[in-house]
Amino acid sequence: MADLARRLVSRMQPTVFFGSAAVVIAFVVAGAGFTQATAAAFETVQTTITRYAGWYYVLVVTGFLILTFAILASPARRIRLGGPDADPEFGRVGWFGMLFAAGMGIGLVYFGVAEPLFHYQDPLEAEPMTEAAVIEATRLAYFHWGLHAWGIYIVLALAVAYAHFNRGLPLAPRSVLEPLIGERVRGPIGHGTDILCTVGTLLGVATSLGLGAMQINTSLSSFFGWPDDVRVQTALIAGITGLATISVVSGIHNGVQMLSRATLYLMVALGTFVLLVGPTLYVVELFVSALGQYLQTLPRMSLYLDPGADSDWQTTWTLFYWGWWISWAPFVAIFVARISRGRTIKEFILGVLLVPVLLTFLWFAIFGGTGLEAQRAGDGADLIAAVNENESASLRAVLETLPLSTLSIALATLVILLFFVTSSDSGSLVDDMVTSGGDPNPPRAQRVFWAVSEGAVAVTLLLLGGLTAIRNAAISFGLPMSVLLVLASAALWRVLQRDPEVVARRRARHRGTAKDES
Repeated sequence: MADLARRLVSRMQPTVFFGSAAVVIAFVVAGAGFTQATAAAFETVQTTITRYAGWYYVLVVTGFLILTFAILASPARRIRLGGPDADPEFGRVGWFGMLFAAGMGIGLVYFGVAEPLFHYQDPLEAEPMTEAAVIEATRLAYFHWGLHAWGIYIVLALAVAYAHFNRGLPLAPRSVLEPLIGERVRGPIGHGTDILCTVGTLLGVATSLGLGAMQINTSLSSFFGWPDDVRVQTALIAGITGLATISVVSGIHNGVQMLSRATLYLMVALGTFVLLVGPTLYVVELFVSALGQYLQTLPRMSLYLDPGADSDWQTTWTLFYWGWWISWAPFVAIFVARISRGRTIKEFILGVLLVPVLLTFLWFAIFGGTGLEAQRAGDGADLIAAVNENESASLRAVLETLPLSTLSIALATLVILLFFVTSSDSGSLVDDMVTSGGDPNPPRAQRVFWAVSEGAVAVTLLLLGGLTAIRNAAISFGLPMSVLLVLASAALWRVLQRDPEVVARRRARHRGTAKDES
């Protein structure tokens, strides 16, 4: 045991590990011992951030997306992560599966039906509960889950990946600041950055665990009559945390990749089934129409603000999502960086940006569109009432309107279960890497610690008040995290412009221009 402890300490970053662990333990103690006060504090922080920093969120999130396209158009797009001779560590299917499982996962399954129905009854511009509201509802779901979200992830993921694979720096958030502050990343600033990202990752994963537990509980209630309450959800989190621990201990190749690939296949199978047995033509037309409106309104919506208005729509939706994606950024970015060695920056950006976004849009069109059509057709299901009562039951409510509902609900429960596991194991792997000093293959004992910690935090959040508390806690970390993302953006652009390959191409182009002029 003493030898194990010495090996663990020798491979960890003690300040980051113990600092992060102290914050997590304090959070669990405060949540369990002072439940109401802690919940109220998170609600106040979240409300204040979205109320007074909304303009800032709109600007920086749009800026991240613009930077993504600027890098894609620059000579830096030809740089290969890991060097010119690096080969991809994972095949495309495995890579896409892990991208999607980490980036959206349970959240998309949870809100895929509910969000379009919420927008349908309370749209931003259209008349409520009309055909125009149907298209707007889908377009708004695209906007909140589309290019902007993945633009946030790409900035930090690319910065971490380039720093680690091309510059030999640790696979940790602190490395993205090295071009700006040099060796000071090894001191308190670097430690604080890694601690912030570790805790933010833990809360982001705990959000997924809480969402997944509520959805699985709802499905099991319909199958077996189990109560739909926190006790069952706590037991589910404990069980799934155990599976996730086994997965993350097995390693990224044998555990995480295999489960992510299986989840992607089953998700595609579920979506194909609903598309074929549901209102197929309606879904296809909705997908095309909403996509067209999304692309047309993207510039306007990117900088949309409603100053001085009494409506809290933007605070409830857009600003909430921007804060949520920012708070998730370290988790998704570090994991995506870890699995992307051997990809060119062009392939990295296009793969991370377009493939998950396309799958997301298809998911909302299929499941959200099926729900909207069932509501408008009045097929004996008042889905709006069901969603307003319990949004975690929205997917099951839609599947019950289709043939073979028992089979499809069972398949959906399995998809949620696998997303549950893949979110937990990938998140704990990220925390393991950061707290072990950026080691891409952290010690197993540390993996167990963080996997169990995520389950404990998820249970604490449920005790604090379910989904609302989970959202508020995660978003509270969005504002300080956004500062890191802004700094990472500046550092990334600077270091890419100084890359030897980019400099050589620039000089060659300059010589060619001078020769033509002479």
